[in-house]
Amino acid sequence: MIAVTGATGHIGNVLVRILLNRGEEVKAVIPPDEDLTPLRGLKVEVATGDMRDPDSLMKALSGVEIVYHLAGIISILPGKKKVLEEVNVKGTRNVVEACLKNGIRRLVYVSSIHAVKEPPHGVTITESQPFDPQGVPDGYARSKARATLEVIRAIPQGLDAVIACPTGVIGPYDYKVSEMGQLIRNFVNRKLRIGVDGAYDFVDVRDVANGLVLACEKGRTGESYIFSGEQITIPDLLSLLEKATGIKAPSYKAPRWLARLAGLAATPYYLLSKAKPLFTAYSIDVLFSNSRISSEKARRELGYTVRSLADSITDTLSWYEEERKAVRPVTL
Repeated sequence: MIAVTGATGHIGNVLVRILLNRGEEVKAVIPPDEDLTPLRGLKVEVATGDMRDPDSLMKALSGVEIVYHLAGIISILPGKKKVLEEVNVKGTRNVVEACLKNGIRRLVYVSSIHAVKEPPHGVTITESQPFDPQGVPDGYARSKARATLEVIRAIPQGLDAVIACPTGVIGPYDYKVSEMGQLIRNFVNRKLRIGVDGAYDFVDVRDVANGLVLACEKGRTGESYIFSGEQITIPDLLSLLEKATGIKAPSYKAPRWLARLAGLAATPYYLLSKAKPLFTAYSIDVLFSNSRISSEKARRELGYTVRSLADSITDTLSWYEEERKAVRPVTL
């Protein structure tokens, strides 16, 4: 039996699909009252496991051989320090303790490229850079760095764990609508009127999920593996969307200072309305950060491969259209 925490998330539900296609028995560990739409039609066992409740995790992970820990809070908004600490950091500590007590054979922890201390521009980001909570810029990144250290510290206690660090995830099955998913939807709905400069590394969610399976099978205990895809400028990304949809990309590009100022101004609205933030000052800073990222180690040791961003965008658009047309009940 394989358990997946955060099974309803973007990477999580795709990982569940891949594991099921391989003939594995899968237990989806989800918080109470979770929307099960991402698991619709999938033959999985559902177990309630709150990251903040050690007893519920002990029960959910009982009888399990392998755990993929993906559950966590992703936020580009400020003011989330408490929930990030409770879910990402303490929650990971609770998962680690449950794995040790239940004799789990292997834990695959999904960290983030943002948990890695960023070197200066011109220096390629690899697994040689440390997980440093003080060397990363915001609350989310710090929480993921601290959570990763919780996993690393448990390895001498007998935990067999490997760590995965995806870059910016894109692709189909984005039921909860990620920031990149929101950007694509806004583009398709002709609501994206202004572009920005900057660049980032984006990777298909299916390639990340396949990479996690490879990390479980071939990864060395205590090692981390970067799952990156393709570095692309935002104007070039919008050009791919234009080519795929026939919708004209925004011709005006806001300078960094103006985009960042708009992100600061929009933050109170996002916090009050609870709307999905498309951009904040932090996300603008990310687009101008060092995104020269290598997955060479994962390719060499695990056999990790990636598809083109053009294919990812085409498949994402097709999935959005299928979901728009389909109205189906949730079945498990």
